[in-house]
Amino acid sequence: MCPARLSACGAEGGADRPGHGRGQYWTWSRDFEFGYFSKPPLIAWIIRAAGEVCGQSEACVRAAAPVLYTLSAFMLFLTGRALFDARIGFWAALVFATLPGVSYASLLITTDAPLIFLWTVMLFFWVMLVKRQSMGFAILLGVAIGVGLLAKQAMIYAPVCIACHAAMSREARGALKGGRGLIAVLIALALFSPNIVWNAEHGFPTAKHTGANIGWQSPYVHPVALLEFLGAQFGLFGPILLVVLARASFRELRAPSDPNKTLLLCFALPVLALLIVQALLSRAHGNWAATAYPAAGIFVTAVLLERGRCLLFNVSLGLYLVLAAAIATAPAFAHNWPVFEQLKFLRSSLGWEGTAGVVRKRLAEDPYGAVLVGSREMAAELLYYLRDSPVPLYVWQRGGTPHNHYEMTRPFGPSTPEPILYVSLKLCPPRVTGAFAEVKAFPAKRVPLVQNEVRLVYTCRLTGFEGTGSSEPK
Repeated sequence: MCPARLSACGAEGGADRPGHGRGQYWTWSRDFEFGYFSKPPLIAWIIRAAGEVCGQSEACVRAAAPVLYTLSAFMLFLTGRALFDARIGFWAALVFATLPGVSYASLLITTDAPLIFLWTVMLFFWVMLVKRQSMGFAILLGVAIGVGLLAKQAMIYAPVCIACHAAMSREARGALKGGRGLIAVLIALALFSPNIVWNAEHGFPTAKHTGANIGWQSPYVHPVALLEFLGAQFGLFGPILLVVLARASFRELRAPSDPNKTLLLCFALPVLALLIVQALLSRAHGNWAATAYPAAGIFVTAVLLERGRCLLFNVSLGLYLVLAAAIATAPAFAHNWPVFEQLKFLRSSLGWEGTAGVVRKRLAEDPYGAVLVGSREMAAELLYYLRDSPVPLYVWQRGGTPHNHYEMTRPFGPSTPEPILYVSLKLCPPRVTGAFAEVKAFPAKRVPLVQNEVRLVYTCRLTGFEGTGSSEPK
């Protein structure tokens, strides 16, 4: 039927990978803070709240993600209805809910889940502020931006998009007058200020991490990184809708026909433009553009339905529904279906419980004073799956400056109790073993992943720490 008649524990070293529904964000949630090494605190608070209600199983840890994306879709329905009508609002919400990026992200718990929800809330309040120019909506806008900044740094794009709209629309400029814009800014800063204070007290680790992620350096031209970023957008938004967005945006910018479409483009194109520049100068992970697609989803839905492109819309939506079903069922069949062997995200997300099982068996065979690992990912996964173990876990720090949350909060040192069980996915590195008087390497254990792949887990018993001149294990 033509609708016109009616979704591994963020990674601190790069992309916001989730740790697959547990990982570092779950670890953060064990301690209430106003900030953490690489991200603001909201994701940890949400996971802690979900755990208090539901428990600590993987399903409970991830439970907030589909709820938040569902609420995001509802907010887009309200926004689409306010800008156009309920029909466009409904289909825009459905388009967003079935986007490939959203289908995948709904299986995980990452900072993108609360960010996107608060972004859609912010977008709705901005639309209402522009239409009604009410101080009440200015206050709510400030709240949405302030809480959004506690979710992820990318909420900073919101004032950029608002400024873009104000530059293009007299109605938008009017919405900021009468102290409304100032009130929104003050409320946002007040809500975000606890995280600023936390960063100041801890040497601004989040700011340093963000700066490292930006990573501008000579030669400042990285065409391959740009192509990778653009290619990722076809996966996140889908090829059909991305082409529609590009063509319709060009047409609308060249000859504006609808102020509502201009508003939506102001909340999509600046984000994409900034990240295209970032990708060219250094790198940009695909999910960094996630905030562009709520407004873009409403825009392309309105364009297709108003122009009667029902067949194209139905084909796109049908493909997204099939893909959403495949993504949802892939983890359950990954061990048995060869077609899923090539899915990189499955290979990286499976096998961690088995990995922890290897460690648990080693700990049962011989008393240990501590577990030592050399990577953020290993620390995150073992802390979750060995959460009932009394043996403390430490991380071998790479140099004098912490590179992640665990190096900051669980650094290995001379006082670490021995004997130590070192765990790695590679042979125990000489950089670590060379610092100890006695080293006993155990045979590698095989942990099954997808059908024809296994993970090798290496363990070593270390005693007699003598100091180290290098601290960068692989």
